[in-house]
Amino acid sequence: MSLADKTAHELRDLLLAKEIKAAEILEAVLRRIRAVESKIHAYLTLNEEQARDEAKRIDELLAKGESLPPLAGIPIAVKDNLSTAGIRTTCASKILENYIPPYDATVVELLKKNRLILCGKTNLDEFGMGSSTENSGWFVTRNPWDPEAVPGGSSGGAAAAVSAGGTILALGSDTGGSIRLPAAYCGVVGLKPTYGRVSRYGLIAYASSLDQIGPLTKDVTDCALLLQIIAGYDRRDSTSVNYPVPDYESEMKKSVRGLRIGLVREYLAEGLSEPVRAAVANAVAVFKELGAEVVEISLPYTEYALAAYYIIASAEASSNLARYDGVRYGHRAGKEVSDAVELMLKTRREGFGAEVKRRIMVGTYVLSAGYYDAYYLKAQQVRTLIREDFKRAFQKCDLILTPTAPNTAFKIGAKTDDPLEMYLTDIYAVTANLAGIPALSIPGGFDRGMPIGIQLLGPAFQEAILLRAAYGFEQATDFHRKRPNLKLTLGISH
Repeated sequence: MSLADKTAHELRDLLLAKEIKAAEILEAVLRRIRAVESKIHAYLTLNEEQARDEAKRIDELLAKGESLPPLAGIPIAVKDNLSTAGIRTTCASKILENYIPPYDATVVELLKKNRLILCGKTNLDEFGMGSSTENSGWFVTRNPWDPEAVPGGSSGGAAAAVSAGGTILALGSDTGGSIRLPAAYCGVVGLKPTYGRVSRYGLIAYASSLDQIGPLTKDVTDCALLLQIIAGYDRRDSTSVNYPVPDYESEMKKSVRGLRIGLVREYLAEGLSEPVRAAVANAVAVFKELGAEVVEISLPYTEYALAAYYIIASAEASSNLARYDGVRYGHRAGKEVSDAVELMLKTRREGFGAEVKRRIMVGTYVLSAGYYDAYYLKAQQVRTLIREDFKRAFQKCDLILTPTAPNTAFKIGAKTDDPLEMYLTDIYAVTANLAGIPALSIPGGFDRGMPIGIQLLGPAFQEAILLRAAYGFEQATDFHRKRPNLKLTLGISH
């Protein structure tokens, strides 16, 4: 097995035993990127030179016997809506084509402090608006399991890179399933932490009350290790919560026995494919065998979640994207404009893609006089009811088990002409963002060679209980050990 296919904790152990060097890990990843990138298109920007310099420094420190953080020397990719000082950050949008931030996002600072090696910035749906990574301003990212299928979105580039071995770890952002859906489609682990658990400082905003940064990894142990690094209070983020951060790696190894797992009646209704339904049933059986108790629960306001989510997200997007006016930064329309209004209109016509324009228009509409009460206010009231649904549910159970998505990855182009059909892929994911609770997608099976994701949801700031259940499931199954056959799917050797 190539070093690029190993987990971060396996590589950590090899590094500490001095059986390999950080430079060897990085070169294995860079070789894999060169082999697959022309087929997968996971990256928008590579950071090879700086990455090699950092790997060399880490090897020098290890040779001297220096004590380094647990994931020092491990390559990581970050979604291209996270600010990286001196490295282009585009949000996959033409409007930020040449933007180079003067500062690092807090999570990027933490990665550097812990001596992880940033290998590049990954592709996404423009400003995070999409479920398939087909809405990038540059190119479509493809699924390593089937290059004719989408990798999910909006963190599709990050998930595809992890799945294909084009990085060992990755960070994405999740506004309504944007970490978990790609994790499910690409057969990796993806966690959306509790809102406020991870600093959003330096995350270029889509919908500020919903956005959250989280890990994409090959297994649950890596997810716990990466969350340990990025979790915690940040005074620069007004939504950051000063709440104790447990030792996730030790917590996840506790027994699943005695946990009460809720099965949501509404999530297993019409619209769920039979293979995904079977994967959920199998997960229930595994957890019962591990000693967990499975109870049926109800989340009655689920049917309104998708509508509420798209109203709130679009309204916040309309507000956040107003800053791209052709004056302060980013793309600016040519000189052939007569006044400031024409400059702004032309800049946005040229700089924004169709999906971004669609959501800005929807958001502006629902915030406008005469419609605010009918749409935006009602959506916020529904959001409160959904939160109350979860509070009642967690009185009966410790965590909730659901599908991550109703189907496996669909073919590229299959839903681009029908936005509503595309939006329905988020149906099981958006409730966690509306309620602000943590949610984790893990590999849970396969349908005709394509991965199926299983989702676990927990009470606020209880990521540890999700990791514990996921780790128990992982140890009892082998879905997380499966890797795409790149020779078969992409025509390349491993």
